[in-house]
Amino acid sequence: MDPQLSEEQLQDLYAWIDKMPLSRPKRHITRDFSDGVMAAEIVKYFFPTLVELHNYIPANSTQQKLSNWSILNRKVFSKLNFHVAEETVKRIVLNIPGVIEPVLCSLREKIDKKLDNMLDLEYYDTKNKEKLHTETRQTEAQLQAQLKTGGGDRRKKDEKSTSQNSKPQPAVQFASEMDPAVRLILQEKEQALMALQETVEILQMKVNRLEHLVHLKDMRIEDLTRHLETYKSKANMH
Repeated sequence: MDPQLSEEQLQDLYAWIDKMPLSRPKRHITRDFSDGVMAAEIVKYFFPTLVELHNYIPANSTQQKLSNWSILNRKVFSKLNFHVAEETVKRIVLNIPGVIEPVLCSLREKIDKKLDNMLDLEYYDTKNKEKLHTETRQTEAQLQAQLKTGGGDRRKKDEKSTSQNSKPQPAVQFASEMDPAVRLILQEKEQALMALQETVEILQMKVNRLEHLVHLKDMRIEDLTRHLETYKSKANMH
């Protein structure tokens, strides 16, 4: 990790942090991040399933702060191929100025890298999404058609039974006397419908995940665009 960041890098980092809805407003970054809680919140913002915030207790005591950072290193940062050295953690916990910024800058790079990998995987995974949607709609239409057909057959059987008997058959008696083959078909269709509903739910989860990733990518594009504009402005001054 770089021991120092330029003023431009610091401002860029602060702007990145300010875009996230953290539990506490950023006032004094050295103290704000000393207990590790806000670092955990940053990772959770980008990867909600990666962090369980109840594991990180806001603290003033050195021991609890060290515990929070230890959990972060072990359970979260390791999944980002990232690690904060023990000596660096101690300096962060002791509120030594200039220590947390390079750590957050490196964490940001790891987050961006993982997001890039995830977007690539999601892109290839969703190339067949439209095909899957089409197949789902076709399956649903087939199931509905089959249910209507099955219902028509059942109504015909019911009408035939009613015409043969002067008294209408009670619903319970009808269910108990239903043709086993018809009952089996209806059970199979019910199971198929349940499987279809699960497929639709999975698809919706994937769509939500994609929307979240696109939002995060837009944030990164804004940061890079602003950085590029700053660079061009400096270049024009020379």
